[in-house]
Amino acid sequence: MSWKSRGEVVPVPRSFMSQKWMIFLCIGSFCAGMFFTNRMWTIPEPKGLARTTAMEAEQLNLVSEGCNSRILQEKEVKREIKGDFKTQKSIQNLDKTISNLELELASAKATQESLKSGAPVSEDFKTNESSGRRRYLMVIGINTAFSSRKRRDSIRATWMPQGEKRKKLEEEKGIIIRFVIGHGATTGGILDRAIEAEDSKHGDFLRLDHVEGYLELSAKTKTYFATAVNMWDADFYIKVDDDVHVNIATLGETLVRHRTKPRVYIGCMKSGPVLSQKGVRYHEPEFWKFGETGNKYFRHATGQLYAVSKDLATYIATNKNVLHKYANEDVSLGAWFIGLDVEHIDDRRLCCGTPPDCEWKAQAGNVCVASFDWTCSGICRSHERIKEVHKKCGEGEKALWDASF
Repeated sequence: MSWKSRGEVVPVPRSFMSQKWMIFLCIGSFCAGMFFTNRMWTIPEPKGLARTTAMEAEQLNLVSEGCNSRILQEKEVKREIKGDFKTQKSIQNLDKTISNLELELASAKATQESLKSGAPVSEDFKTNESSGRRRYLMVIGINTAFSSRKRRDSIRATWMPQGEKRKKLEEEKGIIIRFVIGHGATTGGILDRAIEAEDSKHGDFLRLDHVEGYLELSAKTKTYFATAVNMWDADFYIKVDDDVHVNIATLGETLVRHRTKPRVYIGCMKSGPVLSQKGVRYHEPEFWKFGETGNKYFRHATGQLYAVSKDLATYIATNKNVLHKYANEDVSLGAWFIGLDVEHIDDRRLCCGTPPDCEWKAQAGNVCVASFDWTCSGICRSHERIKEVHKKCGEGEKALWDASF
């Protein structure tokens, strides 16, 4: 190569071109090196790469321990047990809450139905409608009939307090006692007027929206519980016949032992034969429902006296339109509870005999709750003999007023 200068050709040294290219090559190599160096050391964080979860960390830990399947199984079992326990506890709490709400709703519905139908409402409910109803220990309903005036008077003269004492019993002890009766086939007839006159004198009746009749005792029982639970808020509701002697304090002391239980059915439990023969007393027209001829009924409380807790009385009130009625009232009540989660309590002090049986037990310190004759399904000639029973087997008036429930 050569340059031209002043008309002469001047030769150019080769080393001059080589140096210039060397500089360019060095600069290019440096830049290329920097570029590739950054590419190698800058590690981009992949998109979507999740952080290691607690479960994955535990599994990695298991892998580091040699993938021990026994350890994995034990941890899984512990996790399942812990989860099952929490779930079961939550379900139990939820069931309890739902049960309480259902009972409150049932009670409210029953009260509303009673008000709409014109059923009697107690003064306690009227005065406490807005501020909350008073809670009583028990409501004792004495089942009676139009023809039983002498029986009622004999009870008033023995174990049932009268006048101011009865009011004191309600206020201080939380015990309500009423004779329970419906009305005649002709509303406002002579039978109804006789009861109204008697009630105006004593003020101790609970009138039901029910037509009286011996074959209608199951219906009367349903109506009684439905009416009583609407009128009074109590722990227990008792039904007793008007030819039975009752020691009220002993009854209260017996019931309070079961106060904390949700659904209790207390009485003298029996299982008598199902009578299929027509014309006999206690004949069961639907005997075929109880199996072959000669079978016995399921366990149920004898009808002379029994008690049910509040939620069972509320259950009857809410479902009274669909509860089936058998010929015998005590069988009907037992049938209504047989499919429920109910505790049946068999207490033989609720069915003692008349003297000398109840007398011997009282002398031994085991006072009876109720006394009657099995042969008569009540005290035989009760209006004549109940004073004798009360004298020999009664707990004494002092026991009632000194009792603390």
